[in-house]
Amino acid sequence: MADLITYRDAVADGIAREMRRDPAVVCLGEDIGAAGGVFKTTVGLQAEFGPHRVRDTPISEQAIVGIAMGAAMTGIRPVAEIMFSDFLACCWDYLANEIPKMRYMTGGQVTVPLVIRTANGGGLGFGAQHSQSVENWALAVPGLKVVAPSNPADVVGLLASAIRTDDPVVFFEHKGLFASRGEAAPDGHVVPLGEAAVARPGTDITIVALAATVPLALAAADELAGSGVQAEVIDLRCLVPLDMAAVLASVRKTSRLLIVEENPYQGGWGGTVASIVADEGFELLDAPIRRVAAACVPLPFADALEDEVIPTTPKVVAALRDLLAY
Repeated sequence: MADLITYRDAVADGIAREMRRDPAVVCLGEDIGAAGGVFKTTVGLQAEFGPHRVRDTPISEQAIVGIAMGAAMTGIRPVAEIMFSDFLACCWDYLANEIPKMRYMTGGQVTVPLVIRTANGGGLGFGAQHSQSVENWALAVPGLKVVAPSNPADVVGLLASAIRTDDPVVFFEHKGLFASRGEAAPDGHVVPLGEAAVARPGTDITIVALAATVPLALAAADELAGSGVQAEVIDLRCLVPLDMAAVLASVRKTSRLLIVEENPYQGGWGGTVASIVADEGFELLDAPIRRVAAACVPLPFADALEDEVIPTTPKVVAALRDLLAY
């Protein structure tokens, strides 16, 4: 039986592997040093690599991202942590106006090989300012790569690719997955950015998911399997680059598509996926494209109310049954 590791431990493992491989990789963020991170995703890094390469910072998102940008422009490969993805709003000028445009505006003379890690998503009752899924914020900014792994091995493999690329990457780690377990990544594990994975093969309907909606999709697919329905689950893994070839190949087999995302329905990444399938694969479809997404409201603190807002397995099952009956 393969060794199992938690998602949170995989984050520290993935960073450590790249820091051992490349002395230009450094980490900075709030409480990432001796404290090991508020979500315990950087445990052991400062002890192994020292305070010069694993630096605690003041509580200032602008300072963290601004310093990381400047360091990246000089050839260092910073891995900067913004504790909660909601707080990307505090450094949005750097993230939207400066970092992603530098390589373009200098004609390729200056690169910004920077990874911004951040804890994303709801389901833990952290309230409206600490629970949002904001992948769609980053998706709307040309020049940023957007990554959101669903399992520990992908955390390690995608971190390797993210840290090695010369483009800025926003790396979303879902808070609801930190305690989940999966197979440990083998030595030298690298997952190319922009390659989706077939998390579960099937022939009857395609479910496209990302990060924490992948286990929801898998659970829904397992429930339907009891009635003879074989759903294929596609784990996008990245939004930029976006592997629409994998999605279209799946829809070619199944002729039905359900998209499950934790972003709010309005402006969510699923709208982009649906649009591309409608443009490029309309004749493959035997039913309308459907989306299960979060409601367009601030996320409640109470867990029962939060479940009413974000996607859940029962909501995915109901949408699948409706789409299959179309």
